[in-house]
Amino acid sequence: MKYCRVVILIVSALFVIGFSGCAFMHESREPGKDYVRLPDNKVESLIRRLTEESGPDFNWNDLEAGIKHNIDYLSHKNPDGVAVKYGTFKISWKMLLETNVELLKLLPQLNEHPELLEDSFIWFGLEPRTFMTGYYEPWLEASDKQTPEYPYPLYRVPDDLKTVNLGDFHHRWSGQKLLYRVVDDHIEPYFSREKIDYEKVLKGEGLEIAWVKDLVDVFILQIQGSGRLVFPDGSIKHVLYAGKNGLKYVSLGKVLINRGLMPKEGMSMQKIRKFLEEHPYMVHQLLITNPSYVFFRLDDEGPFGSMNRALTPMSSIAVDRKVIPLGAVAALTTNLPTKESDVTKSFAKLVMAQDTGGAIKGTRVDLFCGSGDYAEFLSGHLRSYAHVYLPVSRAFFESECEQ
Repeated sequence: MKYCRVVILIVSALFVIGFSGCAFMHESREPGKDYVRLPDNKVESLIRRLTEESGPDFNWNDLEAGIKHNIDYLSHKNPDGVAVKYGTFKISWKMLLETNVELLKLLPQLNEHPELLEDSFIWFGLEPRTFMTGYYEPWLEASDKQTPEYPYPLYRVPDDLKTVNLGDFHHRWSGQKLLYRVVDDHIEPYFSREKIDYEKVLKGEGLEIAWVKDLVDVFILQIQGSGRLVFPDGSIKHVLYAGKNGLKYVSLGKVLINRGLMPKEGMSMQKIRKFLEEHPYMVHQLLITNPSYVFFRLDDEGPFGSMNRALTPMSSIAVDRKVIPLGAVAALTTNLPTKESDVTKSFAKLVMAQDTGGAIKGTRVDLFCGSGDYAEFLSGHLRSYAHVYLPVSRAFFESECEQ
């Protein structure tokens, strides 16, 4: 079916009559999977939460750099192209760009007049609700050469790791990539974690960019996607995601739970690390249950998300781009863990979809928590349900209605 220019598809004729003055084409709605327009009273409640629960030091102008990154990214997209079709809801790149531009203009006024968020945008809630986790930027002690104290390498992308866009061969594979290596006259999957870390198949290839003290640190760095390396002379480098081997990501937390080694309740990265420290004889057999492997590069700046733009702590999120497109802004409401057991605090924030992740599928979102002790705690314990609300520029919405 040819995509129409209207990017907001309402789920029923009754919904159109109740909430909009124009008649949108609509398709059959898959139950529980859509973006649904919020009524005015819920929008007022949402904006009130954004004002009160974004954090004591929050300032709307803090989002300026991130929104400019969105605009720069979206400006290079085909404005008439469809960024996402989810349920009956189609999101065009133009819609995302216009919404970001409108929000950027309003930022200087929002500290005093948050009600402009209601006047200037129409809000849509993502269904079903999301499961929310967190990630952070770990700090690792490192060396630029291998020593007995720093025996474990971080690798750059190998030269023999090849990528092909499967969509070039058939439309049913659009958006899918195959990562592989060539062996004689055929292709094979790239080396797994076991092959790389334990059989050392990449040793001697000149791919090492740094060495660290602990293989578990390498594993955790790969899960987080980026970090900072502190060298013996005190210098600091960002270590950033550069690629992966293309094999399936397997959650170590789920493996520990399924094997009865750890309870599901209270699962966190800190508890996983502690378990591995207390059971060193099991490290090998547990780490290789995740064959996925991440390669890195060094930089003076970072961290960067999948848009290759800098991430904003507590405001950038990783998403499944089939549900929430990169470059989107969204309101997020959830409860954050605290260091007091079983106590959470309400949290509402305008966030920006600027990253992706191998484990981020469906409506799940991953909040970038920044770096430092609190970021490590929060990312390790954040396992909350959340709601996501997408704003659409009212001016854009109405102009599309008229056409």
